[in-house]
Amino acid sequence: MPYPEQMVAPMRAELTTSGVQELRTPGEVDAFFRTDNDLSLLLVNSVCGCAAGSARPAVLLSMEHPSRPARFATVFAGQDLEATARARELMGDVPPSSPSVAVFRAGELVHFMPRHLIEGRGPEEIARDLTSAFDQLGRDGRPA
Repeated sequence: MPYPEQMVAPMRAELTTSGVQELRTPGEVDAFFRTDNDLSLLLVNSVCGCAAGSARPAVLLSMEHPSRPARFATVFAGQDLEATARARELMGDVPPSSPSVAVFRAGELVHFMPRHLIEGRGPEEIARDLTSAFDQLGRDGRPA
């Protein structure tokens, strides 16, 4: 059963007010990746403390980096269940993890940061790891 909308609305707004596109249905997930030829970042959002304290702020910090992905999106685990399931299908064999950050190029997963690399770390440290991956992927297109 999904979390109550009033509980997650501020967590959604933290991202969407900064330009992160919210994907709430499987169709929106498919449409987002159908038009993707450059790097795109997808945050699997969550109500957990590591999402609030680290993952969401880290993604927002990473958006300031010069070689950032062209587009940023989010699905909300525990809330938008079908959209999250569809996004996880696109991640292939990567075990489900929330929060997590996935970077895609032309719809193909090229970098993944699972919860265990988020939990217990500060947003600046996580953002550094993300921007390092952006730099690597921007130079040669290979997974970081």
